[in-house]
Amino acid sequence: MLKKAVEYYNELLSDFDLAERSRLNLDIGLEDAKLIFGGRRLTPYLRPHFVTEDDWAMVTKNCEIVWGALQKVKEAAIGNDEIFDELGITDIERKLVAIEPGYKQVSPTARLDSFLTEDAYSYVELNGESPAGIAYADSATKIFMDLPVMRKFRERYDVRGFEGRPKLLRVLLDCYREYLGHEPEKKPLIAIVDLKDLPTQKEFELFRDYFESEGYPAIICSPDELEFSDGELKYQDKKIDIVYRRLLVNEYLPILKENPALFDAYKAGSICMANSFRAKLVHKKAIFAVLTNEKYQHLFDETERSAITAHIPWTRKFRDERTKYYKDDIDLVEWTKMSQSKLVLKPNDDYGGQGIYIGWASTIEEWSDAIEMALKNGDYLVQERVKTAREEFPMIDDVGNWHMIEQLVDLDPLLFDGKVGSAFTRLSSSELANVSSGGGMVPTFIISEKK
Repeated sequence: MLKKAVEYYNELLSDFDLAERSRLNLDIGLEDAKLIFGGRRLTPYLRPHFVTEDDWAMVTKNCEIVWGALQKVKEAAIGNDEIFDELGITDIERKLVAIEPGYKQVSPTARLDSFLTEDAYSYVELNGESPAGIAYADSATKIFMDLPVMRKFRERYDVRGFEGRPKLLRVLLDCYREYLGHEPEKKPLIAIVDLKDLPTQKEFELFRDYFESEGYPAIICSPDELEFSDGELKYQDKKIDIVYRRLLVNEYLPILKENPALFDAYKAGSICMANSFRAKLVHKKAIFAVLTNEKYQHLFDETERSAITAHIPWTRKFRDERTKYYKDDIDLVEWTKMSQSKLVLKPNDDYGGQGIYIGWASTIEEWSDAIEMALKNGDYLVQERVKTAREEFPMIDDVGNWHMIEQLVDLDPLLFDGKVGSAFTRLSSSELANVSSGGGMVPTFIISEKK
């Protein structure tokens, strides 16, 4: 059914007038909705990503099972130096993680990056600290649902999209109630906090506008604009109740001494911050090394272990040691050298596709250099290759023409309090599906045949 649906959509685009009206509507919608990332179209495609109802039910089920296992890692890690070491938690991060955020959930908002193929479903990464794309996906969903080609397509197929912003707001308010221990007496002020002049500024504006449309005052600010005094965190004399943290720990630590207000307010328990600094525990890419290492299997129940085996790629902290590759005992460094065609080396704590070395796309010399660099760095992972998804999409070029181009298809379910509530899909012509490294995104639509 999925293959026929995609073929039908592409056939509709062969109608020049229908395709051109859809392209013009897409460009107008992107501009109006501020779906611009670094000055370019965030969605330079004329088709969304389709997923069947059955596949989506499978995706949702396994995301939530894996998330339950991740929560158990968080519980086991607090005060456990061995797991902290395995995750690569630094000394300063341990101090941040030790601060009680006032609510139980390790990452109230999270994103699992995955590949869905005809015969496999695999996760490659978790963004548990500050997942971007929620508001962008909402706006793109609305734009695509109204395209002339989509309206024609919906005459034959049932199509549903997602709304992530209402779920994010609900999560922020739930965390705030848990933090307070009671219902708030007034609507809290929400501060969206990140560095200035980032390409994600447009998404912050989408969030701010949505929060305010729901009756919740909201501001966008940076750490240097905050003040903490008399037990209150303020921005221009406005008392902040909830911090929606988009500021990454790695970007805050270098400026913390000059801009301590956010940290001081959080440490004093004067604000509810989501996600908290404790989210760093599951944001580290080494979380997959804990999930797939036989040493930690006792943390999980049978259902979780089965999901991990089926959907999480074998992963290890990259260091000079002996370990197990499934049932085989291996020397990790030597085995990595010999198994280039099925491995990736990636930094434990970076984003945007930076520092990743793909074995099957490297020469022997490049792979050898990558291994040497990763050992010297001391905070790298080696991960087994997963089966990736590729599809042809109608991609719009810089002059407004579109062509069918094969793209890597990265499905990104979004979790809110551990429950899947939205998704979007990233596309790329390269081996890395990442908007920061030049990819694009489309909304994810769940489809079924009309009855």
